[in-house]
Parts: sequence; C-alpha cells; structure tokens
Amino acid sequence: MSKLLIGYARVSTEEQDLTAQRDALAALGVGSERIYVDRGFTGRNKNRAGLREALAACRGGDTFVVTKLDRLARSVRDAHEIADDLASREIKLNIGGSVHDPTDPMGKLLFNVLAMISEFEADLISMRTREGMKIAKAKGRLRGKQPKLSIKQELHLLELHAAGEHTMGEIAELFSIGRSTVYRAIERGRTRAAIHEREIH
Repeated sequence: MSKLLIGYARVSTEEQDLTAQRDALAALGVGSERIYVDRGFTGRNKNRAGLREALAACRGGDTFVVTKLDRLARSVRDAHEIADDLASREIKLNIGGSVHDPTDPMGKLLFNVLAMISEFEADLISMRTREGMKIAKAKGRLRGKQPKLSIKQELHLLELHAAGEHTMGEIAELFSIGRSTVYRAIERGRTRAAIHEREIH
C-alpha cells in the first residue's frame, strides 16, 4: 500500500483566506482531497475538528504535512502532544518541505526547537498587541467606531434634505456614504428637532 501525504491548513478567523496554504500544500505534493482545514480557530485551541480528522486519516508510514508549525500548534505542550501521537503511530511530519521523523532523536530535537520558537513568537505578538492597545488607550485613540459624517457634514446633509431638491440616492452619492447612513442622519435630525421643540414649549 502506497504511503500518503495528509495536509492540514488553519486560519484564525472566518474572513481569512486558505488559498495560499492550500496552494503551498499542493506544491508539497498533497492532493486536494487529502487537505483538512479549520476556520476561526487559533493555534492554541485544541478542539479543532479539521485537525482531529487530519490526524485520524493518517496511517503508519504516512506523512502529515503543514506549511508552517504555527498552523499546527502555538505552544510547546500542544506540539509535544501531536508529535508524540505521530511518533507512536510511525507518522512523519513535513513542515513546509522539511521532513521531521519524530521517532528519530535528531528529528525530535529539531521539532522541539521549532515548537519553542513558534510559542515564543506567538507570545511576543500577543505582548506587543497588548502594549499597543494600552498605548493607544492612553493617547485616547481607542474610542470605538468613528462616525462617518462630521457634525458639519451632517448639518449640511439635513439642509439638502429639507430643501427637497435631491433624492436620498443623490445625497448618499454626494457624501460618499450609504443610504442607510443618510436615513440615520435624518432620523437623528428629527429627534433633535423634536427635543428642541419640546424645550421651547
């Protein structure tokens, strides 16, 4: 029986594209029908259906293929568990074209070093992200979604609408916004006008 190449690809969010990883796995010889994927999972999440299916598809003598180690695991502990599982079943691991035999002492050492580097890089990225957010918050830059129209623009929009010379579509095009934004601005204007009217009386 011929030995198989089983591929695995992962992206952390639903919006990210798997095409680059699929193409890289194909270039390494993995057939499209033997590529298992996970979407919306980080490398630290062990509860990944695609990964479980990919590992279950491997048989003794097969090679498990990933484009980079961080697609497979983001911590040394997880990488160890996966490597031990592969070694116990005599399955080799191909990381971006570099084949590691977990049953071989040198292969195991290289894999462990890669796992430590991957975890270190993940921790660095996480730390920098937290620091960046902290600095941005201190400078007052984290204020949530900014309004699409300034107060001056919104007043101008309301004046154009009140004049009745332009359609909603024309106003939206003029300000480069969607019609829903125009409707919301008009609704806000009506609410403010009603409050003002009540305050006068």
